Amino acid sequence: MLIQTLAVGLAVGLLMGALGGGGGVLTVPILVYLLGESAQQATTGSLVIVGVAALVGAVSRWRSGEVRLRSGVAFGVLGIPAALVGTAVNHRLDPAVLLLAFAALILVVAAALLAGTRRRPAADRTPTPAGGTAIAVRVRPSSAVSTALTVVPTALVIGFLTGLLGVGGGFLVVPALVVLLRMPMASAIGTSLLVIAINSGASLAARAGVAEFDWSIIVPFTLAAVLATMLGKRVADRFSGDALTRAFAVLLIAVACFVSVQSLMVAVAAGQW
Repeated sequence: MLIQTLAVGLAVGLLMGALGGGGGVLTVPILVYLLGESAQQATTGSLVIVGVAALVGAVSRWRSGEVRLRSGVAFGVLGIPAALVGTAVNHRLDPAVLLLAFAALILVVAAALLAGTRRRPAADRTPTPAGGTAIAVRVRPSSAVSTALTVVPTALVIGFLTGLLGVGGGFLVVPALVVLLRMPMASAIGTSLLVIAINSGASLAARAGVAEFDWSIIVPFTLAAVLATMLGKRVADRFSGDALTRAFAVLLIAVACFVSVQSLMVAVAAGQW
């Protein structure tokens, strides 16, 4: 079990390091179907793994000047109430429903990734820290009120998803910071890690005293993921960023289909549906 845990932790960490995020959405399915945890255990364990990896990444990027501390803290704090609500809902959901919701989220992430890698003219592409490309965003000046009306709901959605499904929500945070707060991509990635760490910490605090932690799985998984995240940059340097993103999106679609089928089969076999 230890070798298997270390192996999947390395795989998740490599994905996060190569793509600047995204590996966290695989953590829950891995914990459930490969390591035998329940849906509630997996979403809790994922918060630890994703939160610690994000915190380590945020500290590393902060030292490089790639974290907007005030913006990250503000964005994260806005999401805390929603993270607490998501955690409360998590405790009340049937495991099959929880996993089906997770599968639906994975499909949304995959669609967003594929949409973001559609062929664009070279002039519309700018380099990213992961060796890939990002759309050059032109944002019209907007008032503080209009920005707040967009930032606040986005932060609430991300916080809720973190509490409910145990994911960091980086796939939503990064574009939100780029488009809404007009951050450079490098700063958006670093700041999003801080947001993820804050939301994960809030969700874990809400589960204190009632959550079940399998530390024999969480500790080696987290250590392997953190170490591999640092190596992921080397993987990104060898391949096209868009190619890596498309391959990851296809993998997510396959995982979503597998989780959906398995959840439905278990629910039907148990006579729940």
